[in-house]
Parts: sequence; C-alpha cells; structure tokens
Amino acid sequence: MLKGMSLLVAVSACGQAAQTDSRAAGETRASTDAAAPAPGSDRTILFIGTSLTAGLGLEPEQSYPALIQERINSAELSYRVVNAGVSGETSAGALGRLAWLLRQPMDIVVIETGANDGLRALSVNTMRANIDSIITRVKKAHPAARIVLVGMEAPTNLGVRYTGRFREVYPDLAEEHDVTLVPFLLDGVAAQPALNQGDGVHPNEAGARILADNVWKVLRPLLR
Repeated sequence: MLKGMSLLVAVSACGQAAQTDSRAAGETRASTDAAAPAPGSDRTILFIGTSLTAGLGLEPEQSYPALIQERINSAELSYRVVNAGVSGETSAGALGRLAWLLRQPMDIVVIETGANDGLRALSVNTMRANIDSIITRVKKAHPAARIVLVGMEAPTNLGVRYTGRFREVYPDLAEEHDVTLVPFLLDGVAAQPALNQGDGVHPNEAGARILADNVWKVLRPLLR
C-alpha cells in the first residue's frame, strides 16, 4: 500500500485500524453526516472501501468521499454520495457484505478494496477472484450502474513478483469488465510523511484532498 513500507509496521497499523473501527460489516457512514447532498439529489454514488474510504482518523467531512460530495454540490449535480467504507476490511470482507449493500439504490459504484489483502500478503489470485465477483454481482443487480474500480499497490518488501501481480489485477479486471479505472488511489500521497497521519498509512486532511483529486478526475466525466 505504501512504497517501501515495512510489512510489519503496515500490518500493525492495519490491525489498529480494525480495532478503532468497531462497526458491523454491513454498516455504512453516509455522506449526509459530512457534506450534505444538494437539494433534490435523486442519484446515488456508493463508495465501497476500506479505512482509506471510511476516512479513518479524520473528521467525517474530511474523508475523500465527503470531499467528492462537496465538488458535486459545487457543480450543482444531483448526486448523493454514500460512504460504505469499513476499516480493516479485505476483498473477502467486501464480497461478504455485498448482498446487503446491493439492496441500496446506486447509479455509480466506486470499488476500493484490496489494500488490506496486500498488507497481509494474502493470495493475489483470491483477491482477484473476490474483486471479479464484486463487479459481476454489482452488474447483475444493477445493470445500469456505472462502475469505477480503484487501483491499489502492495508493499514493495513483498517482492517484485507479488507486487507486480498485485498491481496487474486492477487494470486487467477493468479491461475485462469494461469499467472505469482509477490507476492508484494513493498516487502522490503514498510514502509522503507530510500527507499522512502518524501511522504512516492513512492520509491526513491534506492527503485526503489529493485522494479526492485522484478519484474526481476519473469520476467527473461519468456524472452526466
């Protein structure tokens, strides 16, 4: 997840994140707790993600999905952002709670998962299969919804083979399913101490703004 980060430190931080966030797997944090959607919003953008999406260590209005809502409001677009990020969640966890999430209305789905798989050095093949299933099930349940897949990186100390295979999962699945890709959520933030909290893993307020930039430039063209 962070270039050059020690896996031991990363996994420790990940575990602390999971303990800090004690919400049930199906619980979400809606953007209405942060940046309120524009009046009359009739379309929904669902963010499925990890602590990076949940905004661990930040105020609700500082998470990158909340910042996306602010930009949507400024552009006077009628979309409501729902933040369904859960700290410490792996791709298997995201797949496990997907049935509950799919009950909600969704016009655009942003899928950010896999970071914790990489931190724990879990099987790349299993992660790929989980994300593939998530995309497939979203398409089946909401065929008109647009999907944005958010790319992640694995810690470099896991070796070139692992990190290379991990990195390839996201563009490969985006091409296979014909969905929109954010190449790397933490681009410009990973391994930058001034842009991360004390744990060196989670973006601070300034870092979250860059995450919002990375997602917004891909998401904005879809908001017709």
